[in-house]
Amino acid sequence: MTELASMEFHPQPEAGQARPWAFPAPERGKLDNGLTVLHCHRPGQQVVAVEVLLDTPLDAEPKGLDGIATIMARALSEGTDKHTAEEFAAELERCGATLDAYADHPGVRVSLEVPVSRLTKALGLLADALRAPAFEDSEVERLVRNRLDEIPHELANPSRRAAKELSKELFPATARMSRPRQGTEETVEGIDSASVRAFYERHVRPATSTVVVVGDLTGVDLDDLLGDTLGAWTGSPGETRAVPPVVADDTGRVVIVDRPGAVQTQLLIGRIGPDRHDRVWPAQVLGTYCLGGTLTSRLDKVLREEKGYTYGVRAFGQVLRSAPEGTGAAMLAISGSVDTPNTGPALDDLWKVLRGVAAEGLTDAERDFAVQNLVGVAPLKYETAASVANTLADQVEQHLPDDYQATLYQQLAATGTVEATAAAVSAFPVDRLVTILVGDAAEIREPVEALGIGEVKVVAAE
Repeated sequence: MTELASMEFHPQPEAGQARPWAFPAPERGKLDNGLTVLHCHRPGQQVVAVEVLLDTPLDAEPKGLDGIATIMARALSEGTDKHTAEEFAAELERCGATLDAYADHPGVRVSLEVPVSRLTKALGLLADALRAPAFEDSEVERLVRNRLDEIPHELANPSRRAAKELSKELFPATARMSRPRQGTEETVEGIDSASVRAFYERHVRPATSTVVVVGDLTGVDLDDLLGDTLGAWTGSPGETRAVPPVVADDTGRVVIVDRPGAVQTQLLIGRIGPDRHDRVWPAQVLGTYCLGGTLTSRLDKVLREEKGYTYGVRAFGQVLRSAPEGTGAAMLAISGSVDTPNTGPALDDLWKVLRGVAAEGLTDAERDFAVQNLVGVAPLKYETAASVANTLADQVEQHLPDDYQATLYQQLAATGTVEATAAAVSAFPVDRLVTILVGDAAEIREPVEALGIGEVKVVAAE
Protein backbone atom coordinates (compact mmCIF):
# COMPACT_ATOMS: atom_id res chain seq x y z
CA MET A 1 0.00 0.00 0.00
CA THR A 2 1.45 3.35 -1.08
CA GLU A 3 2.05 5.84 1.70
CA LEU A 4 0.47 9.23 1.29
CA ALA A 5 2.98 12.00 0.82
CA SER A 6 3.17 14.23 3.84
CA MET A 7 2.28 17.88 3.36
CA GLU A 8 4.13 20.69 4.99
CA PHE A 9 1.95 23.63 5.93
CA HIS A 10 3.46 27.08 6.08
CA PRO A 11 2.04 29.80 8.30
CA GLN A 12 -0.40 32.15 6.62
CA PRO A 13 1.38 35.34 5.57
CA GLU A 14 0.34 38.48 7.36
CA ALA A 15 -0.95 41.49 5.48
CA GLY A 16 1.51 44.31 5.15
CA GLN A 17 0.97 47.88 6.17
CA ALA A 18 -1.27 49.71 3.71
CA ARG A 19 0.64 52.40 1.88
CA PRO A 20 -0.90 55.87 1.63
CA TRP A 21 -2.27 56.76 -1.80
CA ALA A 22 -2.86 60.10 -3.43
CA PHE A 23 -3.95 61.09 -6.89
CA PRO A 24 -0.80 61.62 -9.02
CA ALA A 25 0.56 65.16 -9.22
CA PRO A 26 1.50 66.24 -12.76
CA GLU A 27 4.37 68.42 -13.88
CA ARG A 28 3.66 71.42 -16.09
CA GLY A 29 5.50 72.97 -18.99
CA LYS A 30 5.01 74.82 -22.26
CA LEU A 31 6.39 74.30 -25.76
CA ASP A 32 7.80 77.13 -27.85
CA ASN A 33 4.60 77.16 -29.94
CA GLY A 34 2.54 77.93 -26.83
CA LEU A 35 1.15 74.41 -26.30
CA THR A 36 0.64 73.75 -22.57
CA VAL A 37 2.03 70.39 -21.39
CA LEU A 38 1.08 68.30 -18.36
CA HIS A 39 2.91 65.03 -17.84
CA CYS A 40 2.84 62.41 -15.15
CA HIS A 41 5.34 59.55 -14.75
CA ARG A 42 3.56 56.33 -13.74
CA PRO A 43 6.06 53.48 -13.29
CA GLY A 44 4.87 50.22 -14.79
CA GLN A 45 2.29 51.79 -17.09
CA GLN A 46 3.73 50.65 -20.41
CA VAL A 47 0.70 51.91 -22.36
CA VAL A 48 0.99 55.70 -22.50
CA ALA A 49 -2.16 57.81 -22.58
CA VAL A 50 -2.21 61.20 -24.30
CA GLU A 51 -5.09 63.68 -24.14
CA VAL A 52 -5.19 66.85 -26.23
CA LEU A 53 -7.70 69.57 -25.39
CA LEU A 54 -8.65 71.93 -28.19
CA ASP A 55 -10.39 75.22 -27.39
CA THR A 56 -13.31 74.63 -29.76
CA PRO A 57 -16.48 74.76 -27.62
CA LEU A 58 -19.83 74.04 -29.17
CA ASP A 59 -20.77 77.68 -28.60
CA ALA A 60 -18.18 78.53 -31.28
CA GLU A 61 -19.98 76.55 -33.99
CA PRO A 62 -21.33 78.77 -36.80
CA LYS A 63 -25.05 79.44 -36.77
CA GLY A 64 -26.95 76.67 -38.53
CA LEU A 65 -23.99 74.24 -38.47
CA ASP A 66 -24.51 72.46 -35.16
CA GLY A 67 -22.41 69.31 -35.25
CA ILE A 68 -19.48 70.74 -37.20
CA ALA A 69 -17.18 70.32 -34.18
CA THR A 70 -18.07 66.61 -34.12
CA ILE A 71 -17.40 66.20 -37.84
CA MET A 72 -14.09 68.06 -37.51
CA ALA A 73 -13.06 65.90 -34.54
CA ARG A 74 -13.82 62.70 -36.47
CA ALA A 75 -12.03 64.02 -39.57
CA LEU A 76 -8.75 64.66 -37.74
CA SER A 77 -7.77 61.00 -38.19
CA GLU A 78 -8.97 60.78 -41.80
CA GLY A 79 -5.73 61.71 -43.55
CA THR A 80 -3.04 64.40 -43.33
CA ASP A 81 -0.62 66.14 -45.66
CA LYS A 82 1.58 63.02 -45.40
CA HIS A 83 -0.90 60.13 -45.38
CA THR A 84 -4.25 59.28 -46.91
CA ALA A 85 -6.99 58.14 -44.55
CA GLU A 86 -6.16 54.49 -45.26
CA GLU A 87 -2.43 55.05 -44.80
CA PHE A 88 -2.97 56.96 -41.56
CA ALA A 89 -5.09 54.12 -40.14
CA ALA A 90 -2.44 51.59 -41.19
CA GLU A 91 0.33 53.60 -39.51
CA LEU A 92 -1.65 53.76 -36.30
CA GLU A 93 -2.21 50.01 -36.43
CA ARG A 94 1.51 49.38 -36.89
CA CYS A 95 2.10 51.37 -33.71
CA GLY A 96 -0.50 49.38 -31.82
CA ALA A 97 -2.14 52.73 -31.14
CA THR A 98 -5.73 53.96 -30.90
CA LEU A 99 -6.74 57.53 -31.71
CA ASP A 100 -10.19 58.90 -30.89
CA ALA A 101 -11.73 62.35 -30.80
CA TYR A 102 -15.06 63.81 -29.76
CA ALA A 103 -16.65 67.22 -29.27
CA ASP A 104 -18.50 68.42 -26.19
CA HIS A 105 -19.60 71.77 -24.81
CA PRO A 106 -16.15 72.75 -23.40
CA GLY A 107 -14.24 71.77 -26.56
CA VAL A 108 -12.78 68.92 -28.60
CA ARG A 109 -10.80 66.12 -26.94
CA VAL A 110 -8.32 63.96 -28.88
CA SER A 111 -7.19 60.76 -27.12
CA LEU A 112 -4.21 58.57 -27.99
CA GLU A 113 -3.13 55.32 -26.34
CA VAL A 114 0.08 53.59 -27.44
CA PRO A 115 2.79 51.30 -26.04
CA VAL A 116 5.66 53.42 -24.78
CA SER A 117 8.00 51.67 -27.23
CA ARG A 118 6.00 53.21 -30.10
CA LEU A 119 5.40 56.59 -28.50
CA THR A 120 7.68 58.56 -30.83
CA LYS A 121 5.96 57.32 -33.98
CA ALA A 122 2.47 57.74 -32.54
CA LEU A 123 3.12 61.29 -31.35
CA GLY A 124 4.31 62.12 -34.85
CA LEU A 125 1.02 60.88 -36.28
CA LEU A 126 -0.94 62.81 -33.66
CA ALA A 127 1.03 65.95 -34.49
CA ASP A 128 0.30 65.51 -38.20
CA ALA A 129 -3.42 65.11 -37.48
CA LEU A 130 -3.47 68.36 -35.50
CA ARG A 131 -1.03 70.27 -37.68
CA ALA A 132 -2.24 69.42 -41.16
CA PRO A 133 -5.49 67.43 -41.37
CA ALA A 134 -6.49 66.76 -44.99
CA PHE A 135 -10.27 67.28 -44.68
CA GLU A 136 -10.72 65.66 -48.08
CA ASP A 137 -14.14 66.24 -49.66
CA SER A 138 -14.89 62.52 -49.91
CA GLU A 139 -13.94 61.81 -46.29
CA VAL A 140 -15.99 64.69 -44.87
CA GLU A 141 -18.95 63.66 -47.02
CA ARG A 142 -18.66 60.12 -45.69
CA LEU A 143 -18.53 61.35 -42.08
CA VAL A 144 -21.58 63.53 -42.68
CA ARG A 145 -23.51 60.56 -44.12
CA ASN A 146 -22.47 58.43 -41.14
CA ARG A 147 -23.66 61.10 -38.73
CA LEU A 148 -26.99 61.41 -40.55
CA ASP A 149 -27.41 57.63 -40.28
CA GLU A 150 -26.82 57.81 -36.51
CA ILE A 151 -29.52 60.37 -35.78
CA PRO A 152 -32.61 58.15 -36.32
CA HIS A 153 -31.09 55.49 -34.06
CA GLU A 154 -30.49 58.07 -31.34
CA LEU A 155 -34.07 59.30 -31.55
CA ALA A 156 -35.29 55.70 -31.29
CA ASN A 157 -33.24 55.15 -28.12
CA PRO A 158 -35.42 56.10 -25.11
CA SER A 159 -32.55 57.29 -22.92
CA ARG A 160 -31.02 59.41 -25.70
CA ARG A 161 -34.44 60.81 -26.57
CA ALA A 162 -35.04 61.72 -22.92
CA ALA A 163 -31.68 63.52 -22.72
CA LYS A 164 -32.48 65.49 -25.87
CA GLU A 165 -35.83 66.61 -24.46
CA LEU A 166 -34.37 67.54 -21.05
CA SER A 167 -31.80 69.84 -22.67
CA LYS A 168 -34.51 71.40 -24.80
CA GLU A 169 -36.66 72.03 -21.71
CA LEU A 170 -33.97 73.31 -19.38
CA PHE A 171 -32.11 75.78 -21.58
CA PRO A 172 -33.30 78.76 -23.67
CA ALA A 173 -33.82 77.97 -27.35
CA THR A 174 -31.05 80.43 -28.22
CA ALA A 175 -28.50 78.56 -26.06
CA ARG A 176 -26.31 75.92 -27.71
CA MET A 177 -26.91 73.63 -24.73
CA SER A 178 -30.58 73.37 -25.66
CA ARG A 179 -29.72 71.57 -28.89
CA PRO A 180 -28.19 68.11 -29.56
CA ARG A 181 -24.44 68.09 -28.99
CA GLN A 182 -23.70 66.42 -32.33
CA GLY A 183 -26.22 68.39 -34.33
CA THR A 184 -29.55 67.62 -35.98
CA GLU A 185 -30.35 66.27 -39.41
CA GLU A 186 -31.02 69.79 -40.69
CA THR A 187 -27.72 71.25 -39.42
CA VAL A 188 -25.47 68.31 -40.25
CA GLU A 189 -26.71 68.22 -43.85
CA GLY A 190 -25.19 71.67 -44.40
CA ILE A 191 -21.66 70.68 -43.34
CA ASP A 192 -18.98 70.26 -46.04
CA SER A 193 -15.19 70.14 -46.18
CA ALA A 194 -14.88 73.89 -46.74
CA SER A 195 -16.87 74.73 -43.61
CA VAL A 196 -14.94 72.14 -41.57
CA ARG A 197 -11.60 73.62 -42.69
CA ALA A 198 -12.80 77.15 -41.94
CA PHE A 199 -13.86 76.07 -38.44
CA TYR A 200 -10.50 74.36 -37.88
CA GLU A 201 -8.47 77.33 -39.11
CA ARG A 202 -10.41 79.76 -36.97
CA HIS A 203 -10.27 77.85 -33.68
CA VAL A 204 -7.58 75.14 -33.58
CA ARG A 205 -4.09 76.32 -32.59
CA PRO A 206 -1.40 75.16 -30.15
CA ALA A 207 -1.37 78.36 -28.08
CA THR A 208 -4.90 77.68 -26.81
CA SER A 209 -4.48 73.89 -26.48
CA THR A 210 -3.17 71.54 -23.81
CA VAL A 211 -1.61 68.08 -24.03
CA VAL A 212 -1.60 65.62 -21.13
CA VAL A 213 0.84 62.67 -21.20
CA VAL A 214 0.67 59.86 -18.61
CA GLY A 215 2.59 56.58 -18.46
CA ASP A 216 5.94 55.01 -17.67
CA LEU A 217 8.29 57.64 -19.07
CA THR A 218 11.51 55.98 -17.89
CA GLY A 219 14.27 56.84 -20.36
CA VAL A 220 11.95 59.09 -22.40
CA ASP A 221 13.16 62.64 -23.01
CA LEU A 222 9.65 63.97 -23.19
CA ASP A 223 10.63 67.60 -23.72
CA ASP A 224 12.65 66.77 -26.84
CA LEU A 225 10.07 64.26 -28.07
CA LEU A 226 7.18 66.71 -27.77
CA GLY A 227 9.29 69.48 -29.27
CA ASP A 228 10.07 67.34 -32.34
CA THR A 229 6.46 66.28 -32.85
CA LEU A 230 3.73 68.52 -31.41
CA GLY A 231 6.24 71.37 -31.35
CA ALA A 232 6.07 71.48 -35.16
CA TRP A 233 2.42 72.48 -34.96
CA THR A 234 2.11 76.22 -35.54
CA GLY A 235 -0.65 78.77 -35.36
CA SER A 236 -1.60 82.26 -34.25
CA PRO A 237 -1.62 83.16 -30.53
CA GLY A 238 -5.41 83.21 -30.30
CA GLU A 239 -7.64 85.25 -28.05
CA THR A 240 -9.11 84.55 -24.65
CA ARG A 241 -12.64 83.29 -25.22
CA ALA A 242 -15.47 84.57 -23.06
CA VAL A 243 -17.48 81.74 -21.51
CA PRO A 244 -21.21 82.59 -21.54
CA PRO A 245 -23.12 81.89 -18.32
CA VAL A 246 -25.34 78.83 -18.15
CA VAL A 247 -28.99 79.86 -17.82
CA ALA A 248 -31.69 77.28 -17.09
CA ASP A 249 -35.34 77.05 -16.10
CA ASP A 250 -35.94 74.34 -13.49
CA THR A 251 -39.58 75.14 -12.79
CA GLY A 252 -41.16 71.85 -11.74
CA ARG A 253 -42.93 70.26 -14.70
CA VAL A 254 -43.39 66.99 -16.60
CA VAL A 255 -42.92 66.35 -20.31
CA ILE A 256 -44.12 63.05 -21.78
CA VAL A 257 -42.47 62.07 -25.06
CA ASP A 258 -45.21 59.90 -26.51
CA ARG A 259 -44.27 56.38 -27.58
CA PRO A 260 -47.61 54.60 -28.18
CA GLY A 261 -47.47 50.95 -27.16
CA ALA A 262 -44.22 51.27 -25.18
CA VAL A 263 -44.01 48.62 -22.46
CA GLN A 264 -41.56 50.68 -20.43
CA THR A 265 -41.20 54.32 -19.47
CA GLN A 266 -37.79 55.96 -19.52
CA LEU A 267 -37.34 58.43 -16.67
CA LEU A 268 -34.96 61.39 -16.66
CA ILE A 269 -35.43 63.91 -13.88
CA GLY A 270 -33.04 66.83 -13.73
CA ARG A 271 -32.04 70.39 -13.07
CA ILE A 272 -28.92 72.55 -13.13
CA GLY A 273 -26.67 72.91 -10.09
CA PRO A 274 -23.19 74.10 -9.09
CA ASP A 275 -20.04 72.69 -10.66
CA ARG A 276 -16.76 71.61 -9.06
CA HIS A 277 -15.67 75.14 -8.20
CA ASP A 278 -18.44 75.40 -5.61
CA ARG A 279 -17.53 74.46 -2.06
CA VAL A 280 -20.70 72.33 -1.86
CA TRP A 281 -19.44 69.94 -4.57
CA PRO A 282 -17.85 67.29 -2.27
CA ALA A 283 -20.98 67.11 -0.12
CA GLN A 284 -23.12 67.06 -3.28
CA VAL A 285 -21.11 64.13 -4.66
CA LEU A 286 -21.53 62.26 -1.38
CA GLY A 287 -25.23 63.02 -0.98
CA THR A 288 -26.01 62.14 -4.59
CA TYR A 289 -24.15 58.84 -4.23
CA CYS A 290 -26.15 58.00 -1.10
CA LEU A 291 -29.32 58.77 -2.99
CA GLY A 292 -28.65 56.79 -6.17
CA GLY A 293 -25.00 56.00 -6.79
CA THR A 294 -25.11 52.22 -6.53
CA LEU A 295 -27.43 49.22 -6.26
CA THR A 296 -27.58 49.62 -2.48
CA SER A 297 -28.46 53.32 -2.49
CA ARG A 298 -31.73 54.75 -1.16
CA LEU A 299 -33.59 54.93 -4.48
CA ASP A 300 -32.70 51.38 -5.47
CA LYS A 301 -33.64 49.97 -2.09
CA VAL A 302 -37.16 51.29 -2.54
CA LEU A 303 -37.82 51.18 -6.28
CA ARG A 304 -35.88 48.02 -7.12
CA GLU A 305 -35.68 45.84 -4.03
CA GLU A 306 -38.91 46.68 -2.20
CA LYS A 307 -41.26 47.50 -5.09
CA GLY A 308 -39.69 45.74 -8.08
CA TYR A 309 -40.46 48.63 -10.43
CA THR A 310 -37.07 48.76 -12.11
CA TYR A 311 -33.71 47.10 -12.66
CA GLY A 312 -32.02 50.20 -11.29
CA VAL A 313 -32.28 53.96 -10.82
CA ARG A 314 -29.22 56.22 -10.73
CA ALA A 315 -28.60 59.72 -9.43
CA PHE A 316 -25.59 61.64 -10.71
CA GLY A 317 -23.97 65.01 -11.26
CA GLN A 318 -22.19 65.78 -14.55
CA VAL A 319 -20.27 69.00 -15.18
CA LEU A 320 -21.51 70.78 -18.29
CA ARG A 321 -19.11 73.68 -18.53
CA SER A 322 -16.83 75.73 -16.27
CA ALA A 323 -15.28 79.17 -16.64
CA PRO A 324 -11.81 80.49 -15.72
CA GLU A 325 -13.29 82.81 -13.10
CA GLY A 326 -14.58 79.82 -11.16
CA THR A 327 -18.17 79.61 -12.31
CA GLY A 328 -20.00 76.91 -14.18
CA ALA A 329 -22.84 74.44 -14.02
CA ALA A 330 -23.49 70.74 -13.70
CA MET A 331 -26.44 68.59 -14.69
CA LEU A 332 -27.97 66.94 -11.62
CA ALA A 333 -30.19 64.06 -12.66
CA ILE A 334 -31.98 60.85 -11.75
CA SER A 335 -32.44 58.27 -14.50
CA GLY A 336 -33.88 54.82 -14.96
CA SER A 337 -36.77 52.93 -16.53
CA VAL A 338 -39.95 51.30 -15.17
CA ASP A 339 -42.70 49.19 -16.67
CA THR A 340 -45.57 51.23 -18.11
CA PRO A 341 -48.36 50.28 -15.61
CA ASN A 342 -46.14 51.24 -12.66
CA THR A 343 -44.96 54.60 -13.99
CA GLY A 344 -47.25 56.58 -11.69
CA PRO A 345 -46.55 54.52 -8.55
CA ALA A 346 -42.79 54.54 -9.24
CA LEU A 347 -42.73 58.33 -9.54
CA ASP A 348 -44.84 58.62 -6.41
CA ASP A 349 -42.38 56.49 -4.44
CA LEU A 350 -39.41 58.33 -5.94
CA TRP A 351 -40.80 61.65 -4.69
CA LYS A 352 -41.47 60.02 -1.29
CA VAL A 353 -37.79 59.05 -1.11
CA LEU A 354 -36.74 62.62 -1.87
CA ARG A 355 -39.17 63.99 0.74
CA GLY A 356 -37.95 61.39 3.23
CA VAL A 357 -34.33 62.48 2.82
CA ALA A 358 -35.41 66.09 3.35
CA ALA A 359 -37.47 65.23 6.43
CA GLU A 360 -35.33 62.58 8.12
CA GLY A 361 -31.91 62.89 6.53
CA LEU A 362 -29.42 60.31 5.36
CA THR A 363 -28.03 57.82 7.84
CA ASP A 364 -24.47 57.60 9.10
CA ALA A 365 -24.31 54.09 7.63
CA GLU A 366 -25.24 55.41 4.18
CA ARG A 367 -22.64 58.16 4.46
CA ASP A 368 -19.91 55.77 5.63
CA PHE A 369 -20.65 53.30 2.82
CA ALA A 370 -20.53 56.08 0.24
CA VAL A 371 -17.19 57.36 1.51
CA GLN A 372 -15.79 53.84 1.50
CA ASN A 373 -16.88 53.31 -2.10
CA LEU A 374 -15.87 56.71 -3.44
CA VAL A 375 -12.55 57.08 -1.63
CA GLY A 376 -11.56 53.48 -0.99
CA VAL A 377 -11.68 52.38 -4.63
CA ALA A 378 -9.71 55.37 -5.94
CA PRO A 379 -6.40 53.46 -6.26
CA LEU A 380 -8.16 50.88 -8.46
CA LYS A 381 -10.07 53.51 -10.42
CA TYR A 382 -6.82 55.19 -11.38
CA GLU A 383 -4.87 52.03 -12.06
CA THR A 384 -4.43 52.81 -15.77
CA ALA A 385 -2.64 55.72 -17.40
CA ALA A 386 -5.77 56.51 -19.42
CA SER A 387 -7.91 57.06 -16.31
CA VAL A 388 -5.32 59.42 -14.82
CA ALA A 389 -4.88 61.32 -18.11
CA ASN A 390 -8.63 61.68 -18.55
CA THR A 391 -9.08 63.14 -15.05
CA LEU A 392 -6.15 65.54 -15.48
CA ALA A 393 -7.66 66.65 -18.79
CA ASP A 394 -11.03 67.19 -17.07
CA GLN A 395 -9.32 69.40 -14.51
CA VAL A 396 -7.70 71.50 -17.23
CA GLU A 397 -10.96 71.72 -19.16
CA GLN A 398 -12.83 72.82 -16.04
CA HIS A 399 -10.16 75.34 -14.98
CA LEU A 400 -9.34 73.47 -11.76
CA PRO A 401 -5.97 73.31 -9.96
CA ASP A 402 -3.73 70.32 -10.63
CA ASP A 403 -4.20 68.98 -7.09
CA TYR A 404 -7.99 69.16 -7.27
CA GLN A 405 -8.69 65.43 -7.40
CA ALA A 406 -6.33 64.66 -4.52
CA THR A 407 -7.95 67.39 -2.43
CA LEU A 408 -11.43 66.15 -3.34
CA TYR A 409 -10.81 62.75 -1.75
CA GLN A 410 -9.70 64.44 1.45
CA GLN A 411 -12.84 66.57 1.41
CA LEU A 412 -15.10 63.58 0.78
CA ALA A 413 -13.61 61.72 3.75
CA ALA A 414 -14.12 64.78 5.97
CA THR A 415 -17.74 65.42 4.92
CA GLY A 416 -20.31 64.48 7.54
CA THR A 417 -23.82 63.05 7.21
CA VAL A 418 -25.53 66.38 7.91
CA GLU A 419 -23.59 68.13 5.12
CA ALA A 420 -24.27 65.28 2.69
CA THR A 421 -27.97 65.39 3.49
CA ALA A 422 -28.21 69.15 3.01
CA ALA A 423 -26.43 68.89 -0.35
CA ALA A 424 -28.68 66.07 -1.57
CA VAL A 425 -31.82 68.01 -0.61
CA SER A 426 -30.49 71.15 -2.30
CA ALA A 427 -29.55 69.19 -5.44
CA PHE A 428 -32.98 67.55 -5.82
CA PRO A 429 -35.70 69.83 -4.40
CA VAL A 430 -39.04 68.15 -4.98
CA ASP A 431 -40.67 71.29 -6.39
CA ARG A 432 -37.85 72.28 -8.77
CA LEU A 433 -37.36 69.22 -10.96
CA VAL A 434 -37.97 68.85 -14.68
CA THR A 435 -39.27 65.33 -15.36
CA ILE A 436 -38.98 63.75 -18.80
CA LEU A 437 -40.92 60.54 -19.45
CA VAL A 438 -40.50 58.63 -22.71
CA GLY A 439 -43.43 56.24 -22.87
CA ASP A 440 -47.06 55.62 -23.79
CA ALA A 441 -48.82 58.90 -23.01
CA ALA A 442 -52.29 57.33 -23.21
CA GLU A 443 -51.34 54.97 -20.36
CA ILE A 444 -49.22 57.17 -18.12
CA ARG A 445 -50.52 60.74 -18.42
CA GLU A 446 -53.49 60.45 -16.06
CA PRO A 447 -51.66 58.74 -13.16
CA VAL A 448 -48.73 61.15 -13.52
CA GLU A 449 -51.02 64.20 -13.46
CA ALA A 450 -52.61 62.86 -10.27
CA LEU A 451 -49.24 63.08 -8.49
CA GLY A 452 -49.20 66.87 -8.62
CA ILE A 453 -45.48 67.12 -9.31
CA GLY A 454 -45.90 69.76 -12.02
CA GLU A 455 -47.79 70.69 -15.14
CA VAL A 456 -47.84 67.80 -17.65
CA LYS A 457 -47.51 68.21 -21.40
CA VAL A 458 -47.19 65.64 -24.17
CA VAL A 459 -44.89 65.95 -27.20
CA ALA A 460 -44.50 63.68 -30.20
CA ALA A 461 -41.59 61.23 -30.25
CA GLU A 462 -40.58 62.40 -33.78
